[in-house]
Amino acid sequence: MQTTAISSPSDSVQRVIHALAALGHAEPPVMLDAAARTAQQAADALGVALGQIAKSIVFRHADSDRAVLVVCAGDRRVDEHAVAAQVGKLARADADFVRAATGFAIGGVSPVGHAQPPIALLDESLWRFDRVWAAAGHPHAVFALQPDDLVRWLAVRPSALSVAPQAR
Repeated sequence: MQTTAISSPSDSVQRVIHALAALGHAEPPVMLDAAARTAQQAADALGVALGQIAKSIVFRHADSDRAVLVVCAGDRRVDEHAVAAQVGKLARADADFVRAATGFAIGGVSPVGHAQPPIALLDESLWRFDRVWAAAGHPHAVFALQPDDLVRWLAVRPSALSVAPQAR
């Protein structure tokens, strides 16, 4: 694993650093030498299983126009029907919406430190692991956490929101 301490963080990474500190999280984000815009890239860079990447998927809530954040294991596909069953009708969230609603660019969306509080959901697939990694506001920045941290931080319980990807 090739990581370095973050010396001069961007505004979005700084927001994550402050959020983690306020939540009492002891492990600061680190910078990967290579970009990790996808869960597979992050897993490869960290030398961990793909499922240990806590990917943040953002949808647009059709009625309220709020961001719907689903945190899911990197080796799973979010089931949009299961998400909609919990929160209501979903709409497409393009890159501009994601940045405006969360404060993060796609590929660096953190589960904490959002510009506006999202409707948050957790997929139970993360609990297969004791330790997972999440984006920290930038495609090169990540931080380690335990899945139970997300329950406390986002104030939601995990549920079945994903399916295993189909083999090709």
